[in-house]
Amino acid sequence: MCRKDVMIISDPKQLKVLSDPTRISILGLLRYHPMTVSEIAQALGKDRSTIYRHIKALEDAGLVEEVEKVGNETVYGRVALLFLVRVGPDKDTEEFRRTYLMREMAKLIEILGKAGIRIKDKERFSKLLEEVFHGIESDSQPLIERISSIDLDEITLIHFLNFLTLIYSPKYTNKVKELKELLDI
Repeated sequence: MCRKDVMIISDPKQLKVLSDPTRISILGLLRYHPMTVSEIAQALGKDRSTIYRHIKALEDAGLVEEVEKVGNETVYGRVALLFLVRVGPDKDTEEFRRTYLMREMAKLIEILGKAGIRIKDKERFSKLLEEVFHGIESDSQPLIERISSIDLDEITLIHFLNFLTLIYSPKYTNKVKELKELLDI
């Protein structure tokens, strides 16, 4: 299915391709199994020509590839099970990182709500969460840079990211305590 477990992305062109929400949704669908343009279009409720255009952008960026042909349809799959973005100093990378971080924080807040966990001050919670995530992410970049050429499996990468969070989190202890106090748990 996927050629590799983990792909570390730092190319600004790839990041620009990933900045589109439809393309992120496509990669999300392809995480489970390869699909045709028609299957993706149906799952996302979009027309085939739109999906085809997005697939071609993802393919040109080296993030998806043709897996096989079934009749007159092409089946596409991800080149990696997991994509890790290595943050760089340029404006496009920072814009992608911020947009992605905000989207993921919104998902986290939604999950907490669905779990019945009330956030006492969502604005303050979001601000603190962004500061902690951004800080740990920035602090981790030198080590992520050093492992970027090592072929890691998904589980090892998750352990490595947990390790990075563990070693850099003491710097953010007060903010994390305040985050916890904002949760009604």
